[in-house]
Amino acid sequence: MTQSDPSRAVRLYGTEELPAEERLLSAGPLSVLFDGANLRDCRMHGEEVIRAISFVVRDKDWATLIPKITDLVVEKDDDRFRVAYRASVASKGETFGYDVGIAGTAAGVLTYSARGTTPTGLLTNRTGFVVLHPIDGISGAAATITHTSGERVETRFPVEIDPVQPMMDLREISHRTPGGLEVSCLMEGDAFEMEDQRNWTDASYKTYVRPLALPWPYRIEPGEVVEQKITLTVKGSPKGPSRQAGGIAALTLGEAADAIPPLGVGLHPDDASAALRHVETLAQLGVAHVICHYDPRLGHDAETLARQVEIAIAMGAQPWLEAVVEHADDAGAAAEIDSLGKVAARLDRRFTTVLVSPAPDLKCTLPGSIWPPAPDAAKLYAAVRAAFPASRIGGGMFSFFTELNRKRPPAEAIDLVTFTTAAIFHAGDDRSLMETLECLPHIVRTVPAIAKGRPYSVGPSAIGLRDNPYGEAPVANPANIRQAVNFNDPRQRGVMGAAWNLGYFAAFAEGGAAAIALGAAVGPFGVLSVPTSFPQPWFEGKGELYPVWHIVRGLAKLKGCPLRPLRSSVPGAVRGIAAVSEKGTELWLCNPSPNALEVRLPEGFARAAILDASSFVAASRQPDLLDRLTHDGTQTLSLEAYAVVRALRQV
Repeated sequence: MTQSDPSRAVRLYGTEELPAEERLLSAGPLSVLFDGANLRDCRMHGEEVIRAISFVVRDKDWATLIPKITDLVVEKDDDRFRVAYRASVASKGETFGYDVGIAGTAAGVLTYSARGTTPTGLLTNRTGFVVLHPIDGISGAAATITHTSGERVETRFPVEIDPVQPMMDLREISHRTPGGLEVSCLMEGDAFEMEDQRNWTDASYKTYVRPLALPWPYRIEPGEVVEQKITLTVKGSPKGPSRQAGGIAALTLGEAADAIPPLGVGLHPDDASAALRHVETLAQLGVAHVICHYDPRLGHDAETLARQVEIAIAMGAQPWLEAVVEHADDAGAAAEIDSLGKVAARLDRRFTTVLVSPAPDLKCTLPGSIWPPAPDAAKLYAAVRAAFPASRIGGGMFSFFTELNRKRPPAEAIDLVTFTTAAIFHAGDDRSLMETLECLPHIVRTVPAIAKGRPYSVGPSAIGLRDNPYGEAPVANPANIRQAVNFNDPRQRGVMGAAWNLGYFAAFAEGGAAAIALGAAVGPFGVLSVPTSFPQPWFEGKGELYPVWHIVRGLAKLKGCPLRPLRSSVPGAVRGIAAVSEKGTELWLCNPSPNALEVRLPEGFARAAILDASSFVAASRQPDLLDRLTHDGTQTLSLEAYAVVRALRQV
């Protein structure tokens, strides 16, 4: 591969690593996708019944270890299929091996068993089965659970995102799909419990092995046998056609309502020098705000803040402050904030918004655990308001929505509730990443219960993790691969990253966010290439633009414009948003799938620009690529994998 000829994999995903191959296994009306290790998209008569079943091994930082698969056998005929393989994982000199058997029949019975041992012993936070129930059409639905004692209880899948565990001590879960199928999931070999995985933007309810109330990490001793089995039984026929419909996705627009919120980016002090070198280019983004990070534990000081504010001003953006408070006692925290306020007052520009978080809140406290000492939240925010009297004061969490949901701030003490997200905490594959977009409306429906009438902002958020609340740090990625808990995720640099960021912004804009920040200016979450310690295939680190550049630049221009929701005749087939500007109605949409998609634009949208694998090189060198709308008179577009479209209907 030469500099002038990046591979298709690099164009789409930012890495030469190819996506996991998914093999369709079917037995009569039962079908599943086998990705080489796990089962995805379990369907009966075309309707989704279970999102995924996986046997996972996680290390002490909750990172999922990638198994090496050997001795794979796949057998199938019209009425049944069978899969068997041997898997092994390794972490810090410890190994664990397990044998897997999978079988499915036309009668709607699917079994998945695993038996494993370790010759070395293994320190782990979780080793065993994880079962994912879908969320759309299941949220709020009735369920019958069977406890390990045999007791049966009637309950429901939660509508608002449950901050802890909605179902405990599980042996079996039964429910009906929206189409009327009866689904039973039997889990043997240990006690299971459920967490509402929507907290982490996963589009699923997750039932997992080993209760969190037990100590973790825990050790599997040499010679100890781990043996578990999942049995899925599905009965009945769906009442109507499956939502897995094909054909052309016809798009329509809802009525204009709220305004497009301001779009910002993050800035970490470690990236300030690189951002300053490219600040003239970054100014072309037109972002509304730059979130300047400050953490005294890392040696950040007045010079750190001054440089970040300088960059924000040069970009034509408002500087926001995101400050970690080191002291855990009320008096120490108040004095620390007072000192920070005096430093900020001497800067060239005041911080229009100040977000604060006690350092202990940057790490997770699991359900049932004791919260670590931290300043009283109301007193903390009062100190911030006194130190920054002219600023809007925000509070919540710098980590995931999960932590915000579990430790809710006193909304009456702040002006703005804030949190961030990442897309690959539990799984690093492409399908799971894009499924997170399905979950965002569920977060939007839950936030008001936390904010209590206050506006909310989200970000800076990206595909990868800027911090790991559950371990020492995000996973370094020198091999430039797909994996959960990545710090530098390759898809940030591909067309797929552009599609995900567009879908992310659209969901929160339609969901009423007061402000949204995407990723960062430069670095692992950035919009253009600079020299880094991690690989950037094809990019030289000299300021070439990642595809996400065009998303940030285009959507930033729409600030304040009336928003029109985008709807599709094929649910979930596209993600996007429209806005009414002085030029007319501007439409932004993406194909969130690796498969080609036919879309029919609303009436009058005949001018469009497309960002996809074929325009990747041009997009890296032409900041205004999506300003160049073509006119061919057609409303039907054929979109390649993860393609992004900007279309305009003029006044």
